[in-house]
Amino acid sequence: MEASLNEDIAARETNASLKEFRKRRTLLANREDAHKLLKKGIWLYFLLLVFEGALRKWVLPGLATPLLVVRDPLAIWLLYIAWRYDELPSNQSVLFMSVISIFSFFTAITLGHGSIVVAVYGVRILLFHFPLIFLIGRIFDREDVLKMGKIMLWMSIPMAFLIALQFYSPQSAFVNKGIGSDSQGGGFSGALGYFRPPGTFSFTTGNTQFFGVVGAFIIYFWLNPTQINRILLIASSACLLAAIPLSISRSLLFQVVLTTAFAAISIARKPKYLGRMFLAAMGIMVILAFLSRVSFFEHAIDALTSRFETASQSEGGIQDTVGNRIFAGFFEQFQSYSLPFFGLGIGMGTNAGARLLVGTAESFLISEGEWGRLVGEMGVILGVTAIVIRINVCVMLVKASYKRLLQSDLLPWILISVSLQAIAQGQWAQPTALGFATLLGGLSIASLKRRAT
Repeated sequence: MEASLNEDIAARETNASLKEFRKRRTLLANREDAHKLLKKGIWLYFLLLVFEGALRKWVLPGLATPLLVVRDPLAIWLLYIAWRYDELPSNQSVLFMSVISIFSFFTAITLGHGSIVVAVYGVRILLFHFPLIFLIGRIFDREDVLKMGKIMLWMSIPMAFLIALQFYSPQSAFVNKGIGSDSQGGGFSGALGYFRPPGTFSFTTGNTQFFGVVGAFIIYFWLNPTQINRILLIASSACLLAAIPLSISRSLLFQVVLTTAFAAISIARKPKYLGRMFLAAMGIMVILAFLSRVSFFEHAIDALTSRFETASQSEGGIQDTVGNRIFAGFFEQFQSYSLPFFGLGIGMGTNAGARLLVGTAESFLISEGEWGRLVGEMGVILGVTAIVIRINVCVMLVKASYKRLLQSDLLPWILISVSLQAIAQGQWAQPTALGFATLLGGLSIASLKRRAT
């Protein structure tokens, strides 16, 4: 009798164990499926970032306005899937930024501008896209980052041809159509009668940021040539060198120089990269020698040089230019006695918010600079806190990347050279800049992870 009872108990325990095992296996399978789904969603986020402007200009111009936030529903969906399958990132940066954004929403509609739509548009930046940085870092790994880098190198080739066509075509040409098929063109004032081309993006800043990231991957692959097809590397390098003057963008040139400086630091710490850097320099010199014989390159160089001269006359030297870009509007907010304690309302400093509030976005209602916008929208306490959180994320990434550099892992260190400005001081009020900051932050975190074998 007792033996039969023990057998029954053992059988029940076995059945319970089997049920628990099956439950865990099902949960694990569901999480693996969710992981794959999230990864596909991140790739879609990347593609929408690159081609959102093309959709708004050439494919679906009638939907140009709603397509401005085409990545927002995707970001919300990604965060929902991550929450459902316990993949949602949870850290102090995400928690504090979420609290700040929600609190700022209520102060905006009660004490600030009073528009719920504008407040929602402003709060989505911190509430949906900022956490996505850490979700991308959690779902992606080093191999995914390298794969995206190689795809961007492939993209840089047709993109360079496109901006060359835009550079030399009149603003009335199809390739230069503005948002919603604007007949005035999508180019932005450049120099010597040439306009800064936007590529597939809504605005020229997207083209600048795209090639800035391409430049980081090109420099990495020159220092690790066995990881990339040599012909692709040479072709994309030529496209980058051509894109710098064709873009008439000082920011792109500054970014490539900054990434090169980060690479030089890596050589100082790891002399084994010296030979590879010399090889890269020789390759770039050969490419420059070839491009110098092409007439379109000479005209683009003249336009970029003229742009520097004009900017120096209006802004002062390089130090003044850099200082103005970093601190534009920041200290002005502290000197403004009319600034409310909780700011003028989140979302008011964005172009879309200005258009909704006053009917035009021709001038900034608060500040052109990002830090000035944050302080003006949310007030001194909340605005500065948001800035500190963003800087703190950069500090943590720099420390982790430098530690990896000492371990002969160059990828995180090179990527942080483009992530720093995008995360800490990038103009998140502009959707494309926000998208690149989100993507770059996630890729920088993911580059620290090696795929489990």
